[in-house]
Amino acid sequence: MAGRVVHASAAPKPVGAYPHARRVGDLLFLSGIGPRDPASDAIPGNEYFADGRVRAYDITAQAHAVLANVRAVLEASGARWEDLVDVTAYLTDMARDFKAWNAVWAEYFPDPATAPCRTTLGITALPTPIAIELKCVAALKGDTP
Repeated sequence: MAGRVVHASAAPKPVGAYPHARRVGDLLFLSGIGPRDPASDAIPGNEYFADGRVRAYDITAQAHAVLANVRAVLEASGARWEDLVDVTAYLTDMARDFKAWNAVWAEYFPDPATAPCRTTLGITALPTPIAIELKCVAALKGDTP
């Protein structure tokens, strides 16, 4: 497959056989990025029952964590936050979490004129007990490694 593969040591390891990102020309495609802590693999804001099922979660904590993980992958790719052009967000509970997700988004992208495009989808589940995952595309300058 064409393009330079990126593995970011400061981001959580992928949960499958895929890279954190792949650069093709002046575009950088990030694989789905979740909020897991890169050092411990813990999910910020999750509370569990004794049997391991999720009892409660904090979408705000997970939203901040997922954006930090996206930043780590961008930086490992030689990209900047400002290079993001498109973000697809997947929420496991749109009715409960969309407003909080919007609030966190506005902290990181306060000016809609300079923010990346964004689509938010409600889905039934993600492969780990997380409430949010992001799929991102960045546009890079030709001299970025």
